[in-house]
Amino acid sequence: MYARLESSGLWRDSAAAQRREVIVAFREATLVLSDPKSEAALSHWSLPAIERLNPGEMPAIYAPGKDASETLEVDDQDMILALETVRNAVAGSQPKPGRLRGAILASGTLLIVAAAVFWLPDALVRHTASVLPSATRAAIGRAALADVQRLTGTPCASPLGTFALTALGDRLFGQHTAEILVVREGLTGAAHLPGGVILLGDAVVGNAKGPDVVAGYALVERLRAEVEDPILAVLRHAGLTATFRLLTSGALPDGALSGYGETLLKAVPPALTQEQTLAAFAAAGVASSPYAYAIDPTGESTVGLIEADPLRALVPEPLIPDGDWISLQGICS
Repeated sequence: MYARLESSGLWRDSAAAQRREVIVAFREATLVLSDPKSEAALSHWSLPAIERLNPGEMPAIYAPGKDASETLEVDDQDMILALETVRNAVAGSQPKPGRLRGAILASGTLLIVAAAVFWLPDALVRHTASVLPSATRAAIGRAALADVQRLTGTPCASPLGTFALTALGDRLFGQHTAEILVVREGLTGAAHLPGGVILLGDAVVGNAKGPDVVAGYALVERLRAEVEDPILAVLRHAGLTATFRLLTSGALPDGALSGYGETLLKAVPPALTQEQTLAAFAAAGVASSPYAYAIDPTGESTVGLIEADPLRALVPEPLIPDGDWISLQGICS
């Protein structure tokens, strides 16, 4: 679905007319100009036909075609970038004269519009995600956590329980590479956020028969984060405008993650194959059977994790000492 991008602008319906303020809305294949008070549409411009009348100057001035009498002034950087992206793509698709001009031009224009509508937003999100430094990812993860806490409450903490949880995270993932948090409400299983944050519901810890179960939930959640970068879901929620600003300024605008808590807690987790899951347990030296029985006490739906448990024939060392496990189970008490 195409993210809706809007800004203000100054529009003339003819060269002799007074400029008037309008809301400029970037839609699937058109630019819609509307009255800011009544929200009534005043004009519709075809995206592929838009011309810029003053390249390199600000504010940018556009027209709906070469011979059009209407003009639009825009100074919003995000809207200008979006319009220029589409215009450059259309210009690059122009065929040389005399070579099936009509057919190629028509099909090229359709392809460019389709690319602008369906490819551009996701491509921008993925490009932004690929260039974010780890510190920015961590900051976005903390901002997302702040919104999630509206629904889950502040993560549980106690001196001994927090120490045990940190020790378990270091045992599974290495020192300081993940932050496991336990929350009281709103989460029955597990979830994850950018920056290596893993959330566990209180029931996961409180009902577990041993630390192997908690470790299993954490391992699977880390694997899901590796299968699909969690920053992508955050940026898609924030929207195209906020993603532009993150790419250009290094920070999301205030309020960009409002409501992300609901999105995260309702999201369907990425599917994992049995092979991926078993490989993660084997690499961490954790038995998969306790986790398999925790998510399905009958074992019917998780029989593969039980029968192919990488530690099935071994007696593994405890992940954390018994005293730490007792402290961890009481972290929300």
